Amino acid sequence: MTLGCKVNQYESQIMSELLGENGWESAESYRDADVCIINSCTVTSTGDSKCRKLINRVRRENPDCIIALCGCMPQAFSNDLELFRGCDIVMGNTARRDIVSVLNEYLQNRQQIIRIAPHEKDERFEPMSVSSFETRTRAFVKIEDGCNRFCTYCIIPYARGRVRSKPLDVLEKEARDLALNGFREIVLVGINLSAYGQEFDADVFDAVKTVCDIDGIERVRLGSIEPERMTEEMLKKLSKLSKFCSHFHLSLQSGCDATLKRMRRHYDTAEYRGIVENIRRLFDNPSITTDVMVGFVGESDEEFADSLRFCYEMGFAKTHVFPYSRRKGTVADKMDGHIDEHIKHERADTMIAHMLDAQKRFMQSQVGKRSSVLIETLDREGMLEGYTPNYTRLKISDTSLHVGEIYDVIIIEAFDDYCVAEVVR
Repeated sequence: MTLGCKVNQYESQIMSELLGENGWESAESYRDADVCIINSCTVTSTGDSKCRKLINRVRRENPDCIIALCGCMPQAFSNDLELFRGCDIVMGNTARRDIVSVLNEYLQNRQQIIRIAPHEKDERFEPMSVSSFETRTRAFVKIEDGCNRFCTYCIIPYARGRVRSKPLDVLEKEARDLALNGFREIVLVGINLSAYGQEFDADVFDAVKTVCDIDGIERVRLGSIEPERMTEEMLKKLSKLSKFCSHFHLSLQSGCDATLKRMRRHYDTAEYRGIVENIRRLFDNPSITTDVMVGFVGESDEEFADSLRFCYEMGFAKTHVFPYSRRKGTVADKMDGHIDEHIKHERADTMIAHMLDAQKRFMQSQVGKRSSVLIETLDREGMLEGYTPNYTRLKISDTSLHVGEIYDVIIIEAFDDYCVAEVVR
């Protein structure tokens, strides 16, 4: 059971494959499982709360189940034993490849196991490759872990350690195996993806090109990426790769320079705007999505208004809006000027309303455009669903199409969060 980001999903797949290779079988539900592995997220305190509720629900509804908690929450808060209540096995981010041996050890003596080793300064990228991705038409491939930035609000460097990257030859082999297993699209993901390769004189372009050069892979896209290293030169090189998808989830956090400075972000709004302008100039019909935090420590009404104005001007295709979450162990936790929870949520509601309006404008702008779609699912209404290269969600009524295949389409109608298309024959 996976909480959080695409990196977590990839790591859950790694553990699933390791278990499968050693005789374990996936249960259909935690209610009839012998073991429930909960891969946690700790970006926000809400994530911790969801994880605790999940542990309690599994324990209540399947009392005999072995519960193994792993991931970012135990790694970041290894001394908070209350978080581990009800868990039989607790593992941090440095031990996931030991999942089989740890389960066998627990089965022998039935004593709680807590295995959380600290991240090392010179830690290498963990050897890991997937060969498939259950129930998906696209595969996520983790190419980077860790972050060196230490933004004042963020606990992730403590949960994930320093930047380390997957070697290009290892990435190439993994992508080839996925292509042989029928995957047409690969999404490259990481904790601070734009920092990829800094240890061995490479960058994100090198990773994207490595995958684009593989026969059978028709689409390559990036997961969430920080503005750092998204130079004009980098974007020009990416724009020349025909398989690269023109969707950038470019993390913003705030549209106010004063707030960005308190967050210890390494850019200002002028730099961010310049990156967005370069993307729109260099790519055909790109989409830009983002994350925006409201109610950060010390955020005044004027600063929130600045952020709201900037975000609306950017015309994001989609925006994940969330209130600032206080995290013990971060610099921001000790700052003066924390915002009342009621005000945070009022600001979140305001920002969401404006960003939904921007999203509708983007969806309307897609009508009449030709594109391609990778068919992924059949929805409850009998419509096929998939995504364009710029990650616009499409619905198509032609049920003769096949899941996992790519078709040329023309977009004919727009709704709030998806468009309707017809196949070009």
